[in-house]
Amino acid sequence: MNKGRLEAFSDGVMAIIITIMVLELKVPHDTTFAALQPLIPVFLSYVLSFVYIGIYWNNHHHLFQAVQQVNGKVLWANLHLLFWLSLLPFVTGWAGENNFATVPVACYGVVLFCAAIAYFILTRVLISHHGQDSTLAVALGSDFKGKVSVVIYALAMLLAFAVPWLASLLYVAVAVLWLIPDRRIERALTS
Repeated sequence: MNKGRLEAFSDGVMAIIITIMVLELKVPHDTTFAALQPLIPVFLSYVLSFVYIGIYWNNHHHLFQAVQQVNGKVLWANLHLLFWLSLLPFVTGWAGENNFATVPVACYGVVLFCAAIAYFILTRVLISHHGQDSTLAVALGSDFKGKVSVVIYALAMLLAFAVPWLASLLYVAVAVLWLIPDRRIERALTS
């Protein structure tokens, strides 16, 4: 099957996720800077989640540049990833509205953890479909950053029950780790 519809659908879903998140930013009914102060946690959670969606969109785009075709398993694996990403607006709002309290921060980590696992599954299904010697398989290699991210998410989820602000910093750290675009696929495609 052609990959075009999968890419277009995924792009649309990620755009809708960002739109839903920004709609959660409520306009204050006062015209002073002080009226913005209660929105700071909500805005910070939005920024972090926007960055995460951007990272997933960027990596998804790069991933599918190395993909020739898709099959039913790939479609379902991609939907699995989109499911977890679609929960980001909920946990983003919950964490921000509650000043990064314990349970919302832990649940934010659960969604990030599950999205990372879903992305890993998607890459493995794609490699299975294209072969272990494909450009995609060579480019992805052992996926060290992906595995480290999952470990940090798991640690942060547990840490949220003791020190939620530190767990939140770990989520930021993983985002920073991924802010530099993954060039493995670009290098594999140009060589």
